[in-house]
Amino acid sequence: MSAPAPPGRRIPLHKRLLVRLLITSGLIAVCSVAATAWLAVATTTQALREEQGQALADDMDVLAELSGYAATHPDWSGVTATVRELSARTGRRIALTTPDRRVVADSAPRGTALPPSAAAAVDPLHTDTYSERGAQIAGIDPRAVGPYRLTRAERVQVDALARKRQLCFSKFGVKTDLSRTPTGRMLLTDPDSGSAPDAVPDACADGRLNTPTATEKKAVKAARELARACLVEKGLSAEYAVLMGSGPGAVDVRESVSGKLGDKEARLAQPCFDKALRTQLDPYVAPAAELYLGTGDTPAVLFDMSPANKAKVVGVAGLVFAVTVAATALVAGRLVRPLRALTAAAQQPPELHVRVPVTTRDETGILAAAFNDLSERRERLEAQRKAMVSDIAHELRSPLTNIRGWLEVTRDGVVDPDPALLASLHEESLVLQRVIDDLQDLAAADAGTLRLHREPVRCDELLQQVAAAYRVTAPAELRTRAEDELWLDADPVRMRQALGNLVSNALRHTPPDGTVTLAARRDGDDVLLEVADTGSGIAPEDLPHVFDRFWRAEKSRSRRTGGSGLGLPIVRHLVAAHGGTVDVASEPGKGSVFTLRLPGGPTP
Repeated sequence: MSAPAPPGRRIPLHKRLLVRLLITSGLIAVCSVAATAWLAVATTTQALREEQGQALADDMDVLAELSGYAATHPDWSGVTATVRELSARTGRRIALTTPDRRVVADSAPRGTALPPSAAAAVDPLHTDTYSERGAQIAGIDPRAVGPYRLTRAERVQVDALARKRQLCFSKFGVKTDLSRTPTGRMLLTDPDSGSAPDAVPDACADGRLNTPTATEKKAVKAARELARACLVEKGLSAEYAVLMGSGPGAVDVRESVSGKLGDKEARLAQPCFDKALRTQLDPYVAPAAELYLGTGDTPAVLFDMSPANKAKVVGVAGLVFAVTVAATALVAGRLVRPLRALTAAAQQPPELHVRVPVTTRDETGILAAAFNDLSERRERLEAQRKAMVSDIAHELRSPLTNIRGWLEVTRDGVVDPDPALLASLHEESLVLQRVIDDLQDLAAADAGTLRLHREPVRCDELLQQVAAAYRVTAPAELRTRAEDELWLDADPVRMRQALGNLVSNALRHTPPDGTVTLAARRDGDDVLLEVADTGSGIAPEDLPHVFDRFWRAEKSRSRRTGGSGLGLPIVRHLVAAHGGTVDVASEPGKGSVFTLRLPGGPTP
């Protein structure tokens, strides 16, 4: 821990409290902005991804439904209602135009600008989208059936054959479902996979269900005729046209005619079959159209950290940083101002005892009040120290002056060193010795070196010993009163000293016809020792000062008759060393009662 700066020395800039607060607040602001920005970017990015994923799913649904409409209608004349319904469902603008951007249908009001580019092309004969979840369309929408759609009578006939075959399958324990293709043909499918059953019981394989109807035969024949010319152009035999299936879906020659054509011939024949089928279906489907999604000139919402967005983030971060630093500077200034006043006051000379104004009620205000209280106590202690030095000098000077004066006149032969003079000098030395002993006891108590030699002390005997020591010279009556079997764990010499100081003090203030009583009684686990007198008593305003050093209620009395003013402070320290307390109660004109409360000791 570094030592504090000496008074008057300028504190380095980087060590000032205000600068540290500003740096700390700046770091907190930067970290907060960075964390908030990162969280906002991460959250927004995730939300936008989810939104874009949902928008993409909606776009796929829109494209699939419009492709289905085109596959089942020869033109777009009635698509407006479908477009508006899709727009209301997805919350997106939907517009269909011709390849040259002529509007066919639009969910937005007339005159609204189109997005800058089309989202997709709607062409049921050339598409790679999904009409149903999990089933990819291979070039031609399966809902475009055109001339392959069965007549009502044919559907009834095929339905009957399908149910008959389903019943046959069930007899052999094979469960199947019935599903209808876009052409109207009924098929048997596996309940689990949704595809055709893997095995067909021999009894059910009559071939009638899969036999093409008259409508299908006519449409297939027309398609084969269209394919023949293309096959010849490719250098293939026109007879390969018979390999086309009986449905409107494009045929993968490489799989369906394995062994009949080589890979090269199959690759050449496949485009001819697809072209013939598209040519055949073209009159039955709507023409190709462009699909626009969005609103006005704004396409789908994207998150872009462009330079403008980066500039916004940096600007907001800088603004937050500036506001944080400004607020911190304002608050820190209010915090540092009283601290500076405290520092300036603490650097003043000690004899000035400077105070600081208390302007707040927070911790700084409490600190200022404590500083003022400390300054007041230091001023009071300084005054007490000066008074004590003066009192000690007076206490020592008086007996020393008397001793010196009598010795000088004896040396000069003015008086003879008779027994009376020697007795007077001996008395003065005793006064001097008593003051020095009292000061030594107080110094030991203050330093915590006051040694006690504890032993079991019987209270009634202790009181009798103290009374016997003062009874011979006591001008007033001296009594003792103690309960039986009261013991203390104490130093008997120090206890006699403390009680003796109290008795001596009481006898000085008690008239000859008065009484001084020493009593001992039990109060719970404590023992109370009381010294009561019937003397002059102590004024209420003087009671708080009776245990102060060198304090006397009667300033006019001499130290020889009134004591040194150290007896009661010594009593307080001696009792405190034994773990007890001392109290005084007094009434002017009726006397005083000093009570020592000490922990009781066990009976030996």
